[in-house]
Amino acid sequence: MCWPASPCCHLTCFSILVFPVKWAGVLRQALRQKHQEAQQACRPHNLPVLQAAQQRELEAVEHRIREEQRAMDRKIVLELDRKVADQQSTLEKAGVAGFYVTTNPQELTLQMNLLELIRKLQQRGCQAGQAAL
Repeated sequence: MCWPASPCCHLTCFSILVFPVKWAGVLRQALRQKHQEAQQACRPHNLPVLQAAQQRELEAVEHRIREEQRAMDRKIVLELDRKVADQQSTLEKAGVAGFYVTTNPQELTLQMNLLELIRKLQQRGCQAGQAAL
């Protein structure tokens, strides 16, 4: 769940999400290159054995990538949960009605709707102020 936040938070979230994807792509490309070079240097009668070994290596790498991505996903979810709790705490301390630290999905939805309402009211206030000028 991503709350309306500063652009800096979105850049941080974006870089956290993109890095593992690039890393996996680079790893796959390097492995393909390595396999291609080995196949070109291989004698034809050894090619089936080499290809079988390469297939096992590719499967192991794909498994490692999936595990790394799952671990990264868990890390991202924990970081977002921490940011939500920090934001809830800040709004509660600021005296904004309806805000307190919670993980209840219904209460989170209510708080997100409250933030959206506050944002819309703020936009209307700014538009009314500009119209008065």
